[in-house]
Amino acid sequence: MKAVIMAGGKGTRLMPLTRNLPKPMVNLIDKPVLEHVINLLRKHGVYEIAITLGYLADRVISYFGNGENLGVNLTYYVEEVPLGTAGGVKKAASFVGEDFFVLSGDAFSEIDLTKAAAFHREKNSLFTLVVQPHPNPSAFGVTQIDFENRVTGFIEKPASSQPALVNTGIYVINKKILSLIPDGFYDFGKDLLPRLVHTAYAYVDYSYWSDIGTLPSYYETNKYLAEKLVKVPQQT
Repeated sequence: MKAVIMAGGKGTRLMPLTRNLPKPMVNLIDKPVLEHVINLLRKHGVYEIAITLGYLADRVISYFGNGENLGVNLTYYVEEVPLGTAGGVKKAASFVGEDFFVLSGDAFSEIDLTKAAAFHREKNSLFTLVVQPHPNPSAFGVTQIDFENRVTGFIEKPASSQPALVNTGIYVINKKILSLIPDGFYDFGKDLLPRLVHTAYAYVDYSYWSDIGTLPSYYETNKYLAEKLVKVPQQT
């Protein structure tokens, strides 16, 4: 399978870290978050990767080049005007195969992509989103599912703060879905996913995931990774 990484965002909530740096290039410990995403894909046998870019695209391209140093092949799609998450992925339609992954380039996760793809195939799904339980989903897309994991409802950034399943921004998509995306700006959460209720499936994952969307979550993710690298003595 191939993958498309969405990496065109500015990351305004991470100011001042993103003043002169696109959010996917912000470091987590010793490497940009986008490099962590690429490493996750490579771990699961994905070596052909497209990256959609916008804000400060040259910073990403000059750092990663063709991907050879990371053991992958990278293809870039630079948006002259913002196309949104879904619109940007459609721009890469000539790159992808029948089924492909879509990931956010500005979020860190340890989600098992192999299991997500197997679930997608088992359900004969056209669109599978990876979801996780979250205690306060107000900043995310809330997903409702039935007993077969079919999506029965989707609300982007709900007013409610009750625990719910949230959209991680990781998808397994059949190329046929791209025909539903019009030219121009189009968003997965706001535009496409509500149209796929009763069609899409949700793979529920419990691995570590962080959208590093705010300074507190960014620092928490760095702490998580630091503690994995160095065993921190437990305080008594």
